[in-house]
Amino acid sequence: MKIVLLIFSLLLSTSIFAQHYVLDSITPSLGHLINFEANTLKFADKSPAFDRFFAKLDSIYSGKKDKLHIFHIGGSHIQGDFYSNKMRTYLQNMNANSTGQRGFVFPYHLAHTNNPLSYRISTNTESKWQGYRCSITSDSIAWGLAGITGAFRDVSDTIIVKANHRNYNIDRYNFNKLRVFYNTWKDDYNLNVLDSTLVSSDTINYDKMYREFRFKTAVDSVSFALQLKDTTNIHPEFAMMGMEFMNNNPGIEYTSIGVNGASFKLFDRSAYFERQFDLYHPDLFIISIGTNDAYMPEDKFDAENFRYYYKSFIDMIQRKNPDCAILLTVPNDSYYKRKKPNPNTITQEQIILEIAQEYNMAVWDCFEIMGGLGSSQKWYKNNLMPKDRVHFTLFGYSVKADLMLVAMVKAWASSTGRNAEELLNYFKHLDE
Repeated sequence: MKIVLLIFSLLLSTSIFAQHYVLDSITPSLGHLINFEANTLKFADKSPAFDRFFAKLDSIYSGKKDKLHIFHIGGSHIQGDFYSNKMRTYLQNMNANSTGQRGFVFPYHLAHTNNPLSYRISTNTESKWQGYRCSITSDSIAWGLAGITGAFRDVSDTIIVKANHRNYNIDRYNFNKLRVFYNTWKDDYNLNVLDSTLVSSDTINYDKMYREFRFKTAVDSVSFALQLKDTTNIHPEFAMMGMEFMNNNPGIEYTSIGVNGASFKLFDRSAYFERQFDLYHPDLFIISIGTNDAYMPEDKFDAENFRYYYKSFIDMIQRKNPDCAILLTVPNDSYYKRKKPNPNTITQEQIILEIAQEYNMAVWDCFEIMGGLGSSQKWYKNNLMPKDRVHFTLFGYSVKADLMLVAMVKAWASSTGRNAEELLNYFKHLDE
């Protein structure tokens, strides 16, 4: 599915929603749109992996200096980072020890597509960069963890990196290490920090394809000079695959990776995804891929092919992180080409529920929570979705984040013996 970027222009032109809990205020008027009874993490209570995850989450909530990593991957819903960022904000603002490092990000502006609001990576001449997405079948380049690459083939540029842009964290992000992921097998360009006095070391990992800069002190921004080494080089290329803001702080790290139009099959084109994922050992992996896999006429949807790619992706996660809890999310109800509800989501729902039980993992069923087939029309009529009835408005994403938080809190309380209402009440008042 080709994502219409106009949607994101409209989203970004509206006022940025505050990061406060909204479900209580909308329930009297819009509560009929939501199946609150379905808003659970199904099967989490039967999963030892989720017991481990909730024990560590509870430790941080209690004020202990522990570390926890959540990895969230998907398509355009996650690239925009609206509801995933609200989840990040809830969890990282729990207390003084809960804001971990910002972690892996991608400079989407260099690929000429929408960038999350919480950080900003820009250059002096962005027009000289070309973007490639694994979700565009005509694109071809080296892709890593992000599934998207920005390529520079000119003489020189300056890259300006800011870990904080528009975010809601009480504690601002900083970093004393920065990894730049790129095609390290080519040596066409020099990449240097403009203020060299900040740098204590500079090393290259050729296997995982990144260059790591260590700084003498924690910073929240830095600028790089990118310079072609040999101007007679006919086909130079610097292929940016991502960056990682790192520090030694305890707390929660919430990594979100999204590519507009991505599906399991198209993410599979990222040849270096698994190699770079080997660097990480998340405690929870949230899979929000699926909308684009089923965005087609009903007779064209290959259910067993979807099952195969879904299971292959889980197998990859477990090869690297056998103890990781995995949350499978059912795609939201949507319309196919704005004409009719997409019945393929019903088939996906059944497959995802079956896979979750097979792997002893959990499911957050957004499709059922919304009200099932055709419910996106009601959400659209109530300004929670735009006309495409595939994406959500900013307020719709805020509602979606709150629903996911409630489901997580209920499963957390069940696993640890805490009072769910007390936990949820705590999160409701975090911004006060």
